[in-house]
Amino acid sequence: MRSRRPTAWRGRSVGPVLVAVVLAVGVAVTLLTVGALRAEQHAVGDRVMDQRTAVARAAVTGETGRYRDLLQAVAAGLGTNARLTAADFAAATAPLDRAGLVGATSVALVVPAAPDRIGETERLWRSRGAAGLTLEPRGAAPEHLFPVLRRPLNSGAASPLGIDVSAAPEPTAALVEARRTGQPTVSAAYVLLRDRAIPAARQQLSFLFVSPIFAVAAAPGATPVFRGWLALGLHGRDFLGGVLSTASQGLIDGELYATDGTGRRVEVAAYDARGSRELTRRATFPVADRQWTLVTGADSRYLPGARTATPTAVLIGGIGITVMLALLVWVLATSRSRAHEQVLAATAGLRTAEAESRRQAGLLSAIMASLGDGVGVVDENGAFLLHNPAAKALLGVADDVDGPDGWQQHYGLYRPDGQTPFPIDEMPLVRALRGEASDGVEMVIRNEGRPDGILVSVDGRPLDPSAGQHGAVAVFHDITELRRYETDLAVFAGVVAHDLKAPLAVIRGHCETAVDELEGVPGEAELAEVRGSLHRIAGAVDRMAAMIDTLLAYTTARDAPLKLRPVPLGPLVADVIEQRTQQPRAPGAPPPEIYVGPLPVVRADPAMLRHVLDNLVGNALKYVASGRAARIDVTAGPAEEGWARIEVADRGIGIPADDQPVIFESFHRARTAAGYAGTGLGLAICRRIVERHGGAIGVSDNPGGGTRFTFTLPLATAEPDPGGPGREALDREALDRALLERALARRAAISPDGDGHAVRPAEAASAPPRRPAAGPAGTA
Repeated sequence: MRSRRPTAWRGRSVGPVLVAVVLAVGVAVTLLTVGALRAEQHAVGDRVMDQRTAVARAAVTGETGRYRDLLQAVAAGLGTNARLTAADFAAATAPLDRAGLVGATSVALVVPAAPDRIGETERLWRSRGAAGLTLEPRGAAPEHLFPVLRRPLNSGAASPLGIDVSAAPEPTAALVEARRTGQPTVSAAYVLLRDRAIPAARQQLSFLFVSPIFAVAAAPGATPVFRGWLALGLHGRDFLGGVLSTASQGLIDGELYATDGTGRRVEVAAYDARGSRELTRRATFPVADRQWTLVTGADSRYLPGARTATPTAVLIGGIGITVMLALLVWVLATSRSRAHEQVLAATAGLRTAEAESRRQAGLLSAIMASLGDGVGVVDENGAFLLHNPAAKALLGVADDVDGPDGWQQHYGLYRPDGQTPFPIDEMPLVRALRGEASDGVEMVIRNEGRPDGILVSVDGRPLDPSAGQHGAVAVFHDITELRRYETDLAVFAGVVAHDLKAPLAVIRGHCETAVDELEGVPGEAELAEVRGSLHRIAGAVDRMAAMIDTLLAYTTARDAPLKLRPVPLGPLVADVIEQRTQQPRAPGAPPPEIYVGPLPVVRADPAMLRHVLDNLVGNALKYVASGRAARIDVTAGPAEEGWARIEVADRGIGIPADDQPVIFESFHRARTAAGYAGTGLGLAICRRIVERHGGAIGVSDNPGGGTRFTFTLPLATAEPDPGGPGREALDREALDRALLERALARRAAISPDGDGHAVRPAEAASAPPRRPAAGPAGTA
């Protein structure tokens, strides 16, 4: 008994000592961890506050910059109008009303007037549409400043015109500085003249954004003539509240400080967010010719990530874990068998979780193997992490190659034409690695495993961040059969179009026969109306046939396979111009002036390229003001290496700027085309053809009047003889593509305008054909 008592005593004393040590260490570690988390939270709060302040500052500077740029752009437009009227001002400032200018009150045209010219100025602007304008000079200033035209913004009430702005020093200083520097300015903070009649509690400190208006110089080097100012009133409180409520999402508050007319810094506006102001920041930034200061504040409890329950949870969890460890030590110290059972119980959950993870991995693998579409995943370096069986079957290559530089040659990736290697930068996986999503990117895969090639559509996406690493995923769809079906459908459409046109040809033939039979029949006056009706029937038949041909060409331009070969543009353009200029002109219409510059050899489908040139040249001949001669330049301009840039310029009626972005849409016609025949499909067909060749087509105003169309095509690697085999290949290609050429030939035969409107026989005989001019005729 004596020998066992010390041992039992030592066993009982070791347990409490170990428990005390574990508790002390656990609590110390927990407190240190909580302290570190608290410090990290403060650092996170500072970073979030810095970010939010930067966002708020960027929002304020961005909005003020946008106001200044819009005002400057409108002022520049007004400067081009030598006889500005109230209607012109209303039209020019209409975009400002739709621009969502938060806090803006109104925009006004302010003009200077010397004391002895006030009456003359009043009469001038009354004659230009400012009805009821009365100029009210104040004081004995050497120059008075009057708003003569105004547009209220944000559905505000219009303030009276004719108030002398020179009575207020703040806007006067901004106007004078803008005229002196020729640049936009902003006034010091003050109460707008229009707001001084309302109660003081509702008044706001505001600003006046000013942009000078200078007339365009009459000659190069001449000094622009000053016309006045375009002034925009801005309520400070409304502006700051609108901008910060959007930029800060209600998380930070702020005050905006600026100088007033005495140079003293004053608080212009304030925006309050919830909570106390625990964190503050100050940012000073330029606005036009002045400096504004934005002071922001926030409560860290409402900033994302700045204050969380993590430290408290760690404290509670740490103490809990410490107590658990102490109990475990006590158990281990008193009973090895009990500790062993506790370990087994604790690891049972881990084994269950591991088994579940393996089951989920097996399920994911089975799903990927069952998908009919190919799926490929790469890491941030382009190394393949996964290719499901469907992807390997589509690619036709068993092994993978890491790195985008080798994908094109290894897998045999080409553009839809089947000849042009697919650029690395445009591959969906490469774009996805840059963070860009892409859908429906078509490419041809042709290699040893796929000798005939297949057409696939590829969708690319950046890898979801939850995967734990940066990468990209692509999904492959085999659309070879779909495109084959679309091609068959296009051929079917051609057959249907031919069958629809057959009865139209019969109707037109009978009309022509009836007209011939009526020639020389007694009672000419009585039969004139009958012959006119027959001509109208024939014209309607021709328009219907032309519409069928145009729709068929529209379908062919999208679905017909490309047959690429070197095409010399010079002979092709000359042939198109010759065909176009041989069409009859209206009686008395002057002959066109045409210049064709040196043109390169491109790699294209000859028949489709002819369609593009025929449409652009036809439009240049058609859209010309009555009585004026058409003037066309076809030239080649500088382009990227391996590409040609073709320009077709004219001096026609032009295309309005707001119509230019959508002029290539199907069935869209510009407002200026009213009164001219057309279907609205010609330019849409041109865009389809150019984009299928990998190029781009655009439109812009031609300096001096008219329109300039530009499109790009790949250059040919070798130039054929323009008069030899290249020209014969062009003719053979036209025969092979009879479906598209039939539409072009039909349109050319019945209309000189390229859009399928008939020319009556009498008109066709009224004008002789004209060949294109051989020498330069200036720039169209």
